Amino acid sequence: MYVNSKANPSRRVLTVSLAALLSACSVGPDFERPALPAVSRYARLDATVRQEPAPDAGPAFWRGFNDPELTKLVELALRHNHDVQLALANYQQANAMLGSAKFDLLPTLTASSQASNERSSASQQPGVAAADRDYHQYQGSVGFSWELDLFGRVRRSVEAQRADTRASADDMAAMQVAVVGELAQTYFQLRGWQEQLGIARDNAANQAQTLSLLQLQLRQGAGMASAFDVDRSRAQLETTRASIPPLEAKIALATHRIGVLTGNVPESLISELAAPAALAQLPANVPMQAPGELLRRRPDVAAAEHRLAASTARIGVVTADLFPRFTLGGLIGTQALDAGSLFARDSETRSLILGVDGSFLNVGRVRARIATSNAQAAGELASYQKAVLTALEETENALVQVSRSEQQRQHLEQAAAASVRAAEAAKVRFDQGAIDLLALLDAENVRLQSQDALAQSRVGYTLAVVSLYRAMAGGWPEYVADEASNKT
Repeated sequence: MYVNSKANPSRRVLTVSLAALLSACSVGPDFERPALPAVSRYARLDATVRQEPAPDAGPAFWRGFNDPELTKLVELALRHNHDVQLALANYQQANAMLGSAKFDLLPTLTASSQASNERSSASQQPGVAAADRDYHQYQGSVGFSWELDLFGRVRRSVEAQRADTRASADDMAAMQVAVVGELAQTYFQLRGWQEQLGIARDNAANQAQTLSLLQLQLRQGAGMASAFDVDRSRAQLETTRASIPPLEAKIALATHRIGVLTGNVPESLISELAAPAALAQLPANVPMQAPGELLRRRPDVAAAEHRLAASTARIGVVTADLFPRFTLGGLIGTQALDAGSLFARDSETRSLILGVDGSFLNVGRVRARIATSNAQAAGELASYQKAVLTALEETENALVQVSRSEQQRQHLEQAAAASVRAAEAAKVRFDQGAIDLLALLDAENVRLQSQDALAQSRVGYTLAVVSLYRAMAGGWPEYVADEASNKT
């Protein structure tokens, strides 16, 4: 083959480099989504819930409770909760790092200029006047350096950072779900404790009336009441009163927690949440997505998948170190001994360099890094599989809780209604002298226990429904900056 030895060497280097670049490939494995468990239906699905396709966007499930106060608190939390803000900052950081990584695909440009004045010593230039020993030099240049990504090291690095960025967006969505779930559960616990507190106070008031009547009868000495009767009644009253301070403490702690979840100081919502409110009326049937839809919707599963993709891409990054790393560099500039000649003819300078990094010769070290990356990817695969199983487990658990707590609530509603009727009848019969005090106290105690158990059961059922919604939720990007939506 004939080679023109007079051809421009810089042009030959550039031509060869670009030809090699066009034939570049990416080493390392391509990511493939792992197969999901073949689950088409939930084992615990019953008539309490209905299975239907997931909507396009995550529904704001808290609005379904028709509680304006809860809706207000949740929207405050989504915008001001510090854990959500931290997750958003982490996403923004990852997105900025992705932008930086993309620039590695492009040449890096540099520019410099310099003016210098030097004077040689008399020993260097004997017999030359001092002014004539002055030496001026002016120069300016524009250069570039560019890694020729022949084996996909840079592209795999960008691929890994893109997957990390998407995982950060999913982490933010998962944090939203966690915060909303905790807020809703704390709010409903607060309302349940307020209901229990009201029940305890009402029963304490009734028991105080009974005690006052017995004390009056004991003072009258008609034999209708004894000191034993008074002490038994007082013991029951004080036991009921003793249940009030713990409930007040729980209410205070829940109020403080809600304040912090909404991004405020603990005492910020004391007056707003002080008034008791009835628990939300829940829907007769809870909508439910199929397992496949659920797993595609869960942000924690998506985050684990993207981290697995990032680890897979990083295998390609380190695998590329088994091959030479080529760098193309260039410089064009001007140089003159006086400023006026900087742009004169023949003052230009230039260079074009093709560099080869020889670190690929350290094969043992490179293969050790590849083994490390493979192990990291295996760990991320295990994390992904764990996230999938955890999502299915949480959903199955929530289905069981919804079903069983609803059955419990129905039984306790009947028990509470019956205990109220029995206590009222016992009071009438006691006033008529048909039963003794022990029977009356027993009926009143059963009423208190039944009403308290019903209140707890209502809260339990509500919390179970929240857990089910939480298991299905996918985050709400409309409550954060537009760039935080998972569109990277």
